[in-house]
Parts: sequence; C-alpha cells; structure tokens
Amino acid sequence: MAKKKTPDRLTVGTRVRVKPDVTVPEMPEVPCQGWSGRVDKLIGKNNQEPKYVVEWDDETIAGLPSGYRERCEENGLYFRMACLSGDQLEPLRG
Repeated sequence: MAKKKTPDRLTVGTRVRVKPDVTVPEMPEVPCQGWSGRVDKLIGKNNQEPKYVVEWDDETIAGLPSGYRERCEENGLYFRMACLSGDQLEPLRG
C-alpha cells in the first residue's frame, strides 16, 4: 500500500490558495475554496503536522460572502484570517 504523500511544509510569508471542497473551519456551510492570502503563523507541536493561520489578501476580503464578516464578529472570530491544515492549502507561485 502506497504511503500518502505529506505536503511540503509551508513557511510564514508563503502565498497560498485554498484547495477545492474546503470550508471555513468554524462555519462548514461557507465554502472558502480559491480564497488566497499569506501564511501568518504556524500552530502545532514539532512532531505534528502544523496548522497554518492564513491572513486573507485584499482580493479575498473584497469578495467575502454577504454576512460573513458580521457572523465572524458575532462569534468572536477575526474575519481576515483562518486556521487551516496543510492539505487544504496550495502554495501560489510567482
């Protein structure tokens, strides 16, 4: 049986895009595929796959779904960021 390929670890500052079929972790009814930004921080222990805090870019912020910002604020979440796993992200080249 072939081993699942572990994605290359992303580093702080890497530009990324969310892969297809991914939703906002705290709001599974909100798709975020195609949203882009930069890795702001890595969260996790050394022997675990990290989670990546992604700060959305201006284009993504401008295209957020109607009511998303307000729902985040009502729930104490920062709408400009999300925490995602490495297999949900792909680095942007260029």
